[in-house]
Amino acid sequence: MNKDLINIAQQSIAEIMNKNVITVSVDDSISDVEKFITEHQLSFLPVMDIDNKCFGVVSDRDFVKFHHYKGNAKLEHIWEICSHSVITVDIDTTINEAAQLLIAHKVHHLIVFENNNVTGVVSSIDLLRYYVND
Repeated sequence: MNKDLINIAQQSIAEIMNKNVITVSVDDSISDVEKFITEHQLSFLPVMDIDNKCFGVVSDRDFVKFHHYKGNAKLEHIWEICSHSVITVDIDTTINEAAQLLIAHKVHHLIVFENNNVTGVVSSIDLLRYYVND
């Protein structure tokens, strides 16, 4: 690994995270969240509870599974289909550590926290884009 790549890998995840975090509420209907994700061309959203804590995450894959079982998207809530195993990182996590977490947990998104608040989201595409551009 060359020196430049090593230096990049040691930079904070804050360098590449998406700071414009869009979240949904546990009480939102599956139908509303699916419509929102489709309209905004998203593949992933954090699901927040009533205390604004991260309850889970919902991805396009969750909607595929839901429709496979033919549930009623207007009557059911997003908390019923979201994943509860949320992989999070601190704002000071290095880019290399974040990449290792994505690989180890076989996920495509990490939620970035600072002072117990969601401050960003990092995807595998963000990491690839960063390595390719730098």
